[in-house]
Amino acid sequence: MISGVRMVMLGRQGAGKGTQCGRLARHYVVPHISTGDMLRLAVKEGTEFGLRAKAYMDAGDLLPDEVMVGVVDERLNQGGTTRRGFVLDGFPRTVPQAEALAEITRAAPLDLVADLQVAPEVVIERIASRRSCLDCGAIYSVADPPKYPWHCDNCGGDVVQRDDDTEEAVRRRLDLYDRETAPVIAWYAERGLLVEVDGLGSTDEVAARLVTVVDERVAAARAASGAAGPGAT
Repeated sequence: MISGVRMVMLGRQGAGKGTQCGRLARHYVVPHISTGDMLRLAVKEGTEFGLRAKAYMDAGDLLPDEVMVGVVDERLNQGGTTRRGFVLDGFPRTVPQAEALAEITRAAPLDLVADLQVAPEVVIERIASRRSCLDCGAIYSVADPPKYPWHCDNCGGDVVQRDDDTEEAVRRRLDLYDRETAPVIAWYAERGLLVEVDGLGSTDEVAARLVTVVDERVAAARAASGAAGPGAT
């Protein structure tokens, strides 16, 4: 089995990206690093960029690229990621961020960037049918509701549709994602790193597709470079 991988996962909200990132991380024994996890860890540890990020977040402001890139740089240069690799989720979102990531990983470049493709209408249907527990955050759907009508199976809290899960709100987020990320997808495609993966089907089916393309890309990259890659002994 391929040991380790260095990759970015792209995909629309609701495409199942987080689930598949987790599965890939377990399969290749590497960290699943999401934007939110990076920020929380940096703030908790009081790193240079974590403290700067906290100041922006406390003020309710968006993080500038300089700070977000700094947080990513700190995280990707920790021991586990430099030795074994990573599955990066939620970054980069813009071409300048992609350029910064290329600089951060210059010594050990990305193996691939996977774009998990699910049509907008499918994503809208998935998210618009989603329901969440107000107390513990457990996720349900119209098709898979809690056992007792709209009361959480875990804690008994009210299960509702979040304001930002309405069809109109989801369409706005998808439009923003497409505007921001289309240039990033093109940027990686031009550099031969992009792989498009069909995100429709069961969780196991999509995971199998991803593992196949990751194995092929990593094996080819390591054969070309003559290197064993992250995680090899």
